[in-house]
Amino acid sequence: MDYREAGVDVEAGRAFVEQIRNLVQSTHRPEVLGGLGGFSGCFALPGGFKEPVLVSGTDGVGTKLKLAFTLNNHHTVGIDLVAMCVNDVLTVGAEPLFFLDYVATGKLNQEQLTQVVTGISRGCQIAGCALLGGETAEMPGFYQTGEYDLAGFCVGIVEKSKMLNASQVQVGDIAIGLASDGVHSNGFSLVRKIIDTCEYSWSDRPPIFEGKTLGEVFLTPTRIYVKPVLEALKAGLDIHAMAHITGGGLPENLPRCLGENQSIQLKIGSWVVPPVFEWLAIAGSVDSAAMFDTFNMGIGFVVLIPPAQVEQAIAWFNSHDIAAYAIGEVITGSGQLEGLLT
Repeated sequence: MDYREAGVDVEAGRAFVEQIRNLVQSTHRPEVLGGLGGFSGCFALPGGFKEPVLVSGTDGVGTKLKLAFTLNNHHTVGIDLVAMCVNDVLTVGAEPLFFLDYVATGKLNQEQLTQVVTGISRGCQIAGCALLGGETAEMPGFYQTGEYDLAGFCVGIVEKSKMLNASQVQVGDIAIGLASDGVHSNGFSLVRKIIDTCEYSWSDRPPIFEGKTLGEVFLTPTRIYVKPVLEALKAGLDIHAMAHITGGGLPENLPRCLGENQSIQLKIGSWVVPPVFEWLAIAGSVDSAAMFDTFNMGIGFVVLIPPAQVEQAIAWFNSHDIAAYAIGEVITGSGQLEGLLT
């Protein structure tokens, strides 16, 4: 017997690495040292920092992958993977430097996984970070045929004196919500439950989606906020703190950027909620509290700024093709999100 008879094709693995080599190299920054194929990826720290702080983040795509398997469409989940990591790193004001991925599958399908890496490469290009390397593990008997799992790891950098944290947040600061591109990569266990229980098909085209199928709507990738936010900081926008709105929605994630004895008074109705959330609430008979606890409800990222800069901030993000809204105000409190259901 040999390894191939046991289910692992080493030659296919080598061929896959060669197939994605150009995708990886297309993301490289000047600081990347060496090429693909070594035991590790090497990256020189950029110059110009007095006290550089490295910031790391890791995440996955979750059960959204089940939709990619069902539709045999793997082009965008790689963008989701990058977005979930780089948006987290961004919250302290860090610039993502490099990204690594881990892909595990039962049997390596080059066409399928090349689609995945194409998405990862595209996500890195949008975020401005290098795809420094990764690992592809073929694990027969561990994953169902045609399925895989993804994990991502990102490292960023920020000047220590410019790091954002809750100590900078002041009562009276305004929460500026940046629009999401839909469900992003959270809440898909509930999404799939609604689809299955109500016997919808991913090929259905509800009128509310103006001709798009459910599959197209829900595979829309997570928006990457890195470049517009970093450029806003460089342009002088006085951002005191930031939050990435992921699992747990606004109630769980927005209070994470507050200081002691602070809360946020949310202004319901102050932003546009995408039709996908209305459809989910009606189709699944999901009440408002559960919707806010599960989904981003149209706000994918939040920055806290002084009241005097609200108009400037909204205009800035609008000019970068991101709808932005004043969705709340920091008040004295105990770390809660107030006014959610009023």
